[in-house]
Amino acid sequence: MGSITLEHVKKTFGGHQVIPDISLEIADGEFVVFVGPSGCGKSTLLRLIAGLEDATSGTIWLDGRDMTDQPPAKRHLSMVFQSYALYPHMSVYDNIAFPLKMANQAKPAIDAKVREAAGVLNLTDYLDRKPRALSGGQRQRVAIGRAIVRQPKAFLFDEPLSNLDAALRVNMRLEITELHQQLKTTMIYVTHDQVEAMTMADRIVVLNAGRVEQFGTPLELYRTPANRFVAGFIGSPRMNFIEGAQAARHDAHAIGVRPEHFTISAVEGAWAGTVGIAEHLGSDTFLHVQTQDMGPLTVRASGEHDYRHGDPVFVTPDPDKIYRFDQNGDAKR
Repeated sequence: MGSITLEHVKKTFGGHQVIPDISLEIADGEFVVFVGPSGCGKSTLLRLIAGLEDATSGTIWLDGRDMTDQPPAKRHLSMVFQSYALYPHMSVYDNIAFPLKMANQAKPAIDAKVREAAGVLNLTDYLDRKPRALSGGQRQRVAIGRAIVRQPKAFLFDEPLSNLDAALRVNMRLEITELHQQLKTTMIYVTHDQVEAMTMADRIVVLNAGRVEQFGTPLELYRTPANRFVAGFIGSPRMNFIEGAQAARHDAHAIGVRPEHFTISAVEGAWAGTVGIAEHLGSDTFLHVQTQDMGPLTVRASGEHDYRHGDPVFVTPDPDKIYRFDQNGDAKR
């Protein structure tokens, strides 16, 4: 079992309140991602769960037990950091086995657990190698293997892919997601990358200045964002926001339209504009269109298009996909 519940958890450093007041319920076996901009408190929240930081107030429950004041060793959680933190003089085998040896487990049990973890992570052929002989992705898998052998109630990942290049990030993202499907163990994953959040999570916690703006499935956040912050953070490229007279026509302080919810035409449409930058990606074309009344808009067109800088175009929003926000930034339904 690996359910995690936070009840009115607060964290203050000096006179600065980093986590004002957070309550969350994470189910056993769930993959939850904490996402938000730098400084939003997501890593601090993870460290509070791990016991690496003390909560100023509130309660942290693990499987129904109050663990708020318990040290990390008694929480039965495994944490994987951004830095691999491998022992360079040890083999892959010994790096994975290290926490078991420190727990004085029997050699046969250690060997069985290390080889099982290596098999899950495709590291069996690398057990005799030193970390310097591995790629970045392989080193991160070793760090994950070291966490797996402890058989924790939950895994905590603190931006584990930040040091990898773009291709490796995609591969490791898929591997961690597949690992969750195999192990069925609770995982909490911290990232600033909303694409990672959308593709990996069962549910996402969107954090802003230490507050939970919204907690829901990726599609819930995409389709029904609670406010302008969530709407702008979830989705790539980000949502277009329009204020003024056009928003007032929709009885809103501001309206939002995602780039993929426009149609574009060289002949006719709702809003006239001029193409600025055209990003041709093959499968999609991203057009940065300058309009007179709505300002700059980003438009996503499926497939290949021949629009170039300076071309006149018309863009039309899908009327059923226009998001409305009040003056406080909250969504209007």
